[in-house]
Amino acid sequence: MDETIRPHETAPPRSRSTFRRRTLLRVAATATAAVVLTSGLAACGKGSAQVAGTSGGSADNTLVVAMTASDIPLLDTGLAQGQGYEGLRFVGNQLYDGLTRFDLTKGDQIPPIVPDLAESWEANADLTEWTFKLRQGVTFHDGTPWNADAAIFNLERYIDTGTDHYYPDLNAQGGLSISGIDSFSKVDDSTIVIKTKGPWSYLPNDLATVYFGSPTAIKKLGNEQFGQNPVGTGPFQFVSLERGQQLTMKANENYWNGRPKVDEVILRPIPDATARVAALRSGEVNWIEVPPPDDVPALSGEGFQVLTNSYDHVWPWVYNTTKAPFNDPKVREALNWAIDRDSLVKNILNDTAEPALQIAPHANAAYRAENDIYGFDAAEAKQMLADAGYPDGFTMTLSYPTSGSGNMVPTPMNTALQADLAKIGVKVELKPVEWASMLTDFFAGRIPDDADALNISLSFQQEGFWSLWFGSQSGVNAGKYSNPEVDALFAKAKTVLDDKERSDIYAQAAVLMGQDSPWLVVVNDKNPRVLAPNVTGFVQPQSWFADLTQLSVS
Repeated sequence: MDETIRPHETAPPRSRSTFRRRTLLRVAATATAAVVLTSGLAACGKGSAQVAGTSGGSADNTLVVAMTASDIPLLDTGLAQGQGYEGLRFVGNQLYDGLTRFDLTKGDQIPPIVPDLAESWEANADLTEWTFKLRQGVTFHDGTPWNADAAIFNLERYIDTGTDHYYPDLNAQGGLSISGIDSFSKVDDSTIVIKTKGPWSYLPNDLATVYFGSPTAIKKLGNEQFGQNPVGTGPFQFVSLERGQQLTMKANENYWNGRPKVDEVILRPIPDATARVAALRSGEVNWIEVPPPDDVPALSGEGFQVLTNSYDHVWPWVYNTTKAPFNDPKVREALNWAIDRDSLVKNILNDTAEPALQIAPHANAAYRAENDIYGFDAAEAKQMLADAGYPDGFTMTLSYPTSGSGNMVPTPMNTALQADLAKIGVKVELKPVEWASMLTDFFAGRIPDDADALNISLSFQQEGFWSLWFGSQSGVNAGKYSNPEVDALFAKAKTVLDDKERSDIYAQAAVLMGQDSPWLVVVNDKNPRVLAPNVTGFVQPQSWFADLTQLSVS
């Protein structure tokens, strides 16, 4: 069985005036709309390719993943995100656990937060104090116990500058998940309390990427060396690392949630998409991230499993809203009407993405179909530029990554957008940047090369990303967008415990941001990946993350 998920179907774009009239009527609306959900389950069958393992387990039950990253991510608890969410997906979530995690076992729902190293949690009335009951009987890979002392040690390592084991690099990478924590304490061996600087209704969501390492190993090795010999509680444990070549992990025989079905996982950084396909066809790997879209039909015809699913992701250009002409929302809106998203999806991406017509991705709980605000009308876009004082257009620079997590095929995509914008007189100079370098600048709140805009793949999977990308006080708001009404909605969301009510608040924010157009929103990625026929049992979730524990290789 070879199952490829259908592209999300979108209605033809309405005229700009119709969009604007309807949007103005919806600013305070909170009506829900059905989100089209798609899912993929890896096919059954056997392949002829055999991939040899390097240690532990059977060569016939080894998963070899070709990543888009240019190198293996750093292996410390929070540093894997140095390669974006691909690092967390394949390294962080395999070696480590958090207090919470996303449920990735189903493909037909937005993954909810479920217990992980914490069995349960509750908050006080004003949502500033959270009590976590810790899972008992869990051990780190080195056999030492997980308990409240281990939790506090790790939180100190992330946050507490008064301890010997505080790690500034980890604090910097922890970002939104730790910045609002005021204090934490041990109640007993299986209970901790985290106090926050203000209401934080979705703290359990943001804690899903705060991972915990063995205090014994960290004390023995030190902060720098621990990242070369990581020890967590996760479903896989470290075997070996060849920097720039591969990371080998084996199944954790004593994993608290049951031993993974696959014996060994090998990660290989292969940033060139054509090389990834060649490695798959030769049997060198049996899983590739982001195939070249043009190869998708052939790979499916050859019996490989091509899996896609809508997930919480957007591929935008982030305008520098402090620089002319992008300090004018009319200019920003004009560009959003000048690009042919349908052509991009069909002719460049081969339906491995879907047009983005608003800020909220299709697989975000805040997505409401009636809030789609953009369309394609080059003539109107040109008139909008003229009305803004740019009848002959202008010249701009765009910084973009050449590869990397969630970036799909950035050079062909940006070249197509460059051609669309040239038709309305906007001349775009493309300035390629290496992915890891771009992430360094972006998370410091900078656009590389002082360009007018940057192209970067971004997720809304953790709720805190809304305020991180768009909050006027966020140090990661590289475009320097600011709207007090949007800030107020983000603050309100932190005081609301009900998930549905919070999603309505974000939907209101998405309407306001649609009017401001702080980004050129282009497409929502559908997370395409290709698996060999003999990889079975994998569920393609509506998430950038992936659960590798239930698959096997025969």
